[in-house]
Amino acid sequence: MMNPFVRIDAESGRITVTVPVPDSGQGVRTAIAMMVAEELKVSVDSLWIEQAEGDPDVYGPQISANSNTMQRVHEPIRTAAATVRHLLVKAAARRWQVAESECRAAEGFVRHGDLRFSYQELAEEAATLTPGDVELTPQDEWQVLGNPAVKRVDQDAIVRGKLAYGIDQPADLVAVVARPPWIGATPTGFDASRVRDAEVVRLDHGFALVAEDTYTAIKARENLETSWQGGFPDADSDQWAAELEAALPAGNTPPGEYVEKIYVTPMLAHVPMEPPTATAKVNGDELTLWAPTQAPDRVRKLLEEEFVSVRVIPTRAGGAFGRKFEVDFVLEAVQLARHTGKTVKVVWTRDDDIQHDSYRPLSVHRIRATVNDEGLPVWRDHAVSTWPLSAMLDMTSNPEVMKMMSGNKYPYGVEGEVHFAILPPPIRTGFWRSVYAGQLVYADELFLSGLDMADNQVERRLKLLADQRVRKVLEAAAEAHDGEAQAVACHRDYGSVIAVIAETRHDGSTNITAAVDVGTALHPSGVRQQVEGGIMDAVSVVRGARITVKQGKVVQKSFGDYPWARIGDTPEINVVVVASDAPVGGLGELAYPAAAAALGFLSR
Repeated sequence: MMNPFVRIDAESGRITVTVPVPDSGQGVRTAIAMMVAEELKVSVDSLWIEQAEGDPDVYGPQISANSNTMQRVHEPIRTAAATVRHLLVKAAARRWQVAESECRAAEGFVRHGDLRFSYQELAEEAATLTPGDVELTPQDEWQVLGNPAVKRVDQDAIVRGKLAYGIDQPADLVAVVARPPWIGATPTGFDASRVRDAEVVRLDHGFALVAEDTYTAIKARENLETSWQGGFPDADSDQWAAELEAALPAGNTPPGEYVEKIYVTPMLAHVPMEPPTATAKVNGDELTLWAPTQAPDRVRKLLEEEFVSVRVIPTRAGGAFGRKFEVDFVLEAVQLARHTGKTVKVVWTRDDDIQHDSYRPLSVHRIRATVNDEGLPVWRDHAVSTWPLSAMLDMTSNPEVMKMMSGNKYPYGVEGEVHFAILPPPIRTGFWRSVYAGQLVYADELFLSGLDMADNQVERRLKLLADQRVRKVLEAAAEAHDGEAQAVACHRDYGSVIAVIAETRHDGSTNITAAVDVGTALHPSGVRQQVEGGIMDAVSVVRGARITVKQGKVVQKSFGDYPWARIGDTPEINVVVVASDAPVGGLGELAYPAAAAALGFLSR
């Protein structure tokens, strides 16, 4: 018996769970396995988990982005599993000629008193039945969902290095690309006289070196001499920042005295541990693609414009953070597979990844506020000057749309407005964890923290908070924090809320407490992991990770000069998952903005 998400093999008894969205490390495979295990009344370990190919007609939207995966899939997945359970019970009741209400499913069996049938024995018959009304397991009866003791389904494979990622996909040939030496340059010619054992393929944006292995392809690229023209060889990110500040919208100026501050948030690269990669095989008008994409449905739809038959097989991704929503690395693999007639894997090196990314936009913020006698803001005006996202130019180039999108992120009862000036992007930009919230919330919270007030950081926020869910998590964080609340920040987005408290102890170590309300916490240990990951990204940025451009090219090219946090940089982190009856909320991008603001104020 089967449905798109759950099937039971009548011969082997294996229960297979099909995960409809990609897993780039956020633990979606585990969360979905927990949903199925809960509704089928079996252990997570008993399930066989497989990844769905890109097929929106079968699975619906398959994009893993914008922190909405759990919000989108939890109900259909649980319903599918509960339906299978219902049909198994129905089949058993028919055999015993008893009421379904007298039967129960547990541990892979349907039982009636001392009688029992295994799911395997019932599967074939159950598949012929029509389901009636299906009830999901009530939360107060959960054994698997909400259980923090459930470990990741792929934990052992990850730790032992046995998990295969996109970059591990076998191929006939491997390709790397000689990319523009400055922003916007286009290729004009090449000299391959020193290239050995590799073919040079000219692309619109560079030259691909195709060889039998990665080492040979990279050595060939080192020996290739290239020429370029056009572009912006004098581009400079300091000049870009000055232009953005000069373009700040006028906004509103209050009568009388007010406080004004300017903040600049840097460009950032994604740096997933696995750089972009994709493997493609073209056979006439048929295409098979293996890629760690965040959007297999989007990729398939795009490629169906060129091919009659398209298979998009999402591989495991060693991190994504918005970078693998892009399709540039995919299209390179497809073009080279079509050219060679063989299976080709495109590999981006770390240098490629950092110097040719789709970056988080640079932004400049001017915040003005009128304060009362206590020093509390009673009116605010937030002017933002930034760039749109290259992948969504129409939407993010519109200041009114941007204003609307940012409106619900400010949780405090302070009247005011946000104004946007959107300049054309001088470099490719893209989705980066938390997108614009990472800049807006950072500036808002830093401004509030910096006001000259007699009260502490927690008290001033409690006086201003209009959102009761945010108030609750802030109070929970304050109660759980073992130390002084030197820096505090709050954030609400994706149907979830968070408060972060940070301090520097006398020994120089950092202590962080985060309290989070994600609605119904289906996978509590996954919640903690996601919050910890967002905090570590904030640690990296506050400690100086940033992208700069000089003489037309990105200066940074490795972890040596793009100092992402190491294990030894990890602060003490305490994550409190606040019980909530709110609907399931999003999480992957929630923690970064508040953590960056708290740590930013702490490091001032």
